[in-house]
Amino acid sequence: MSGSPSSASAPPGPLDPATMRDVLGHFVSGVVVITADGPDGPIGFTCQSFASLSLDPPLISFSPSRSSSTWPRIREVGSFCVNVLAEDHEHHSAGFARSGTDKFAGVDWTPAPSGAPVLNGVSAWIDCTLWNEYDGGDHTIVVGRVHDLGADSDRLPLLFYRGRYGLGRDSAEEEAR
Repeated sequence: MSGSPSSASAPPGPLDPATMRDVLGHFVSGVVVITADGPDGPIGFTCQSFASLSLDPPLISFSPSRSSSTWPRIREVGSFCVNVLAEDHEHHSAGFARSGTDKFAGVDWTPAPSGAPVLNGVSAWIDCTLWNEYDGGDHTIVVGRVHDLGADSDRLPLLFYRGRYGLGRDSAEEEAR
C-alpha cells in the first residue's frame, strides 16, 4: 500500500477491513462515554465516533456498533449524556468498553439535567435527547438534540491515534530509532 492514490480508472474492489482501520487510525479522535439513567441504574459505553453536527438546531452525532448491547437500552431511555473523557481517563475508556460488568463500580458521577451520569473530571459533557437514527453499515448513526452542556477548560481531552491513547510521539520516535 502506498501513500498516494492510484491513477487507475478501474472501480475499486472490496476493501480489506484491517487496512481501512489502519488508514483511518491516522485521524486523531477524542474518546467519549455515552451514559443514561436506565430503569435498573446507570448504563454507558465507550465510543470514538463522535462529532458536532449542527448549531441550529443544536445536534451531535455518534455511531455505536450494531452489535452493542448497551445502545438499545439507552435508546429506550430516550435521553443520554456524552462525556468527553479527559486525558487521565484511559481507565474509563477501557472500563466502559467492556461487556457484562458493572461499568459504574467505583466510578464517581453526578446527574445531568436528564438524570444521565456525568462522570467526574470529564473535559466536557453534553446532555441530549434522541433526535434520529440512520443505517451506517455495521454501525448505527445516532443524532442527538443538545439540551444542556458544560466544559472544564483546564481538563485536556483523551486522544486516540493509531490504536493508542495520546498522539504516540514517544512510540513513533522509538520506532524510528
